[in-house]
Amino acid sequence: MPDVNFTPDMPQPRGGPGDGHPTTAGLDPRWDIIELLFFAYRDFVGDADDVLRAFGFGRAHHRVVHFVTRYPGLKVADLLDVLRITKQSLGRVLKQLLDEDYIVQKSGDSDRRQRLLYATAKGEALVAKLAGLQTDRINRALQGLGTAEAETIRHFLRAMIDRHDPDKVLEIILGAGPTASGAGSAARAPLKPGPK
Repeated sequence: MPDVNFTPDMPQPRGGPGDGHPTTAGLDPRWDIIELLFFAYRDFVGDADDVLRAFGFGRAHHRVVHFVTRYPGLKVADLLDVLRITKQSLGRVLKQLLDEDYIVQKSGDSDRRQRLLYATAKGEALVAKLAGLQTDRINRALQGLGTAEAETIRHFLRAMIDRHDPDKVLEIILGAGPTASGAGSAARAPLKPGPK
């Protein structure tokens, strides 16, 4: 990706207040939040990119191994719902993670046709490393903020999520309140009981 250099004679961004491009609600677009979310997401996921590249993985691999680690026994069908991708899109990524022993697949106890996914120790270690990088960024951003301000941030992020058709993982996340540590993350919870 080419470098973008900002210079004093660089054109100003379009779409400021009163630019004649109203949203459907008749209000000016929230460019301030839109652009902050873009750059925050870019850098948040970017922290893990170098580590992933060293393994020959991309962001899709990260998402898959993350959710399989966090929710042991996740069904392939549920993972498709979480990621909102097609089976074909998931297939290549999942095959690589299975072949390289980051994830294992088991049949369901009550329904042998079910494909349940579990992270191996190798997969859990990768997720822990990536989560550590992202946690460092989050902690730096929260530094100096109080508990109430951190809760406001969690409230805002939860409000940004579509709830009209939540998948099983999202139901767990939305149902979880702040943890004892104050981190506000959902406890690691199996979607399907059974040994790893």
